[in-house]
Amino acid sequence: MLVSMFAERLIAHRGHARVAPENTLAAVDSALAAGARAVEIDVQLSADGEAFLMHDRTLERMCGRRESLGELSGAQLRELRAAEPERFGQRFAAEPLASLAAFSERIARAPQVHAYVEIKRVSIERFGVDAVLDAVLPMLLPIHGRCTLISFDVGVLRAARQRTHLPVGPVLITWEQRRDPRLVGLEPQVVFCDDEKLPAVGPLDVPGGALAVYEVDTAHRARQLFASGVRFVETFAVEALLNELRASGEDAP
Repeated sequence: MLVSMFAERLIAHRGHARVAPENTLAAVDSALAAGARAVEIDVQLSADGEAFLMHDRTLERMCGRRESLGELSGAQLRELRAAEPERFGQRFAAEPLASLAAFSERIARAPQVHAYVEIKRVSIERFGVDAVLDAVLPMLLPIHGRCTLISFDVGVLRAARQRTHLPVGPVLITWEQRRDPRLVGLEPQVVFCDDEKLPAVGPLDVPGGALAVYEVDTAHRARQLFASGVRFVETFAVEALLNELRASGEDAP
């Protein structure tokens, strides 16, 4: 089917974040129900070293708390709700913060789905590379063959290379960074880049050859990127983008 062919090229950014609070199991479940074949989530550590899904440096937007996730224990975090109330009001008032263990269990039950697990720099800064990897890597064992570690921090990916066979994917800070010898030396399977940081002209070449571009929410832009050699596009609106690509009536890229 055309939609499934496109689905292989899309990554659900923080789950299906357009329709559910980002980085929650509700968002992940919605992405899977929409036909996503890849899901990206963000990971940080609690004060006592447990991995939870969270993008922001504080809990304020998602949970209404001013602390960072790393200031609270796992037990305290389980009492919070990731409702993202400014967008969803009380619709997700009962939605808990998701642990990485729970996310891994979800993906383990969806054998066609690949996970991209982004290790956030805030936890590396607070706890150090080794502590972060100690917490994250064991939680990924159930999906070890279908998971890629990604990060803006090249150092944590280099350390992961020494400890695991998981593929790695750096997230570029600038487009020029793709030529940094430390990044090239990772031999990454995929490189992520913000659409706004791509050059207006010229080839979209990256180490390893597979480029994933975020944030993309229109079929027109997705097709432009595919035509330029981009392998994957990452989107908050995976269902809408799949439907728009299918409705275009053209062959899949």
